[in-house]
Amino acid sequence: MEGNISQYRNREILHIFNNFMHNEATGGILLLVCAIIAVILATVPGGQWFDRMWDLNASINIGSFSLEMTLRNWVNDALMAVFFFVVGLEIKREILVGQLSSVKRSVLPIMAAIGGMIVPALIFSIFNHGNPETSHGWGIPMATDIAFAVGVLSILGDRVPAGIKVFLTALAIVDDLGAIIVLAIFYPTHTLHFNFMLYAGLIWIMLFIFNRARIKNMAFYIIPGIFLWYFTYKSGIHATIAGVLLATVIPSRGNINEIKFQTKIGYLLEKFRLTSNAQVNILASPEQQHIIHSMNQEIDKVDPLMHRLENRLHPIVNFFVMPIFALANAGVPLSLDLFGGSIPSITLGIFFGLLFGKPIGIFLFSFLSIKCRLADKPSGVTWIQLASAGVLGGIGFTMSIFVNGLAFSDPALVDIGKISILLTSTTAALCGLLAVSLTCKGKARKLTADQILPQNKNKVKTNNNIQAL
Repeated sequence: MEGNISQYRNREILHIFNNFMHNEATGGILLLVCAIIAVILATVPGGQWFDRMWDLNASINIGSFSLEMTLRNWVNDALMAVFFFVVGLEIKREILVGQLSSVKRSVLPIMAAIGGMIVPALIFSIFNHGNPETSHGWGIPMATDIAFAVGVLSILGDRVPAGIKVFLTALAIVDDLGAIIVLAIFYPTHTLHFNFMLYAGLIWIMLFIFNRARIKNMAFYIIPGIFLWYFTYKSGIHATIAGVLLATVIPSRGNINEIKFQTKIGYLLEKFRLTSNAQVNILASPEQQHIIHSMNQEIDKVDPLMHRLENRLHPIVNFFVMPIFALANAGVPLSLDLFGGSIPSITLGIFFGLLFGKPIGIFLFSFLSIKCRLADKPSGVTWIQLASAGVLGGIGFTMSIFVNGLAFSDPALVDIGKISILLTSTTAALCGLLAVSLTCKGKARKLTADQILPQNKNKVKTNNNIQAL
């Protein structure tokens, strides 16, 4: 009996640990803690060594090959490519089978995300118009940090309608896609080199051919993906875009179809039952062990590489990549001297862009798309709840800090941008939490998936070429 209780406790602990490692909210909390640590170390006397550490040389030299990079470069260009790879996988999944898989489902979050990008960019541009040193930072207030936004919603638990959670998540994913496009076009890291672009393009074409040939071995994508990253880095386009490019060619289909999988698993389950030795907790039968092994093989065949990679990399991104990014980039001394006695136009642009531009743009474009019958309002969600969710869109943080580092060459401007992003994102999180809390009172009614974001009766299928990837 004691052995059974011990096994049960171990399974429960493992279950709790797995939930913890795959929880977006937990990753957001760790990200915030690392950002606070970076700010404290940059502010306290003697703590500046931590920020200087990231500027240490970490170049790779092998014979005539040389890759000159600092520790911070490795974080921002290499580790963040893994983050963008996971983002790319999420976007692809949503397009194929998620909230962006049909016209009726995708219109609302797409329109909301477009509004949430255009209005903040316009507000920033108004405050920084005519200033060549700061006007290039218009991309800073455009992005929403999905980890923090979902983390804030999770605090309220069942009080938040499912429609709000799905809407905000889908919006943030489309927002990420928009930020990726802006990053690739408007924020190159150095002079563009078309020969390296050509090499990167050839690698991508090779990966596409692997995909069409139904090659599912992970090594056939990861190893060429490293070369794709290098050529993208050398081309002048930001190296993280390679992560998104790689995600587009990761196979999204298993090796067997649904009917064949059901038939084989059903056969194996029946065989497992017939070979049972009536021992509930102990698999002593070699036949049963062989059957379970066969089941695992069938599950691996039906589980697409895209899903396996996303599932494995999520904890790595949430608990390693993002915290390291925060430690390397969020460090800025909290000092009024940084603002020179007045509020800089960068701060005004970021503050009003994120805190006011984001919710205004999200709600306005959502309202117009619904009133024009382009989209349906999520069931069980009121207009004021939709507006309160838009306030959480003002949590920029990760992507905003990322763009901030690319937008300005002057370290002083970069620091002003960082502290403005941190303060504004914190304010948006608190205001968003208060707004959602006041507008979502009582336990929300549970709805089906189709009730959350209604679909068009004549569902428009995703393009077959995209599905094949």
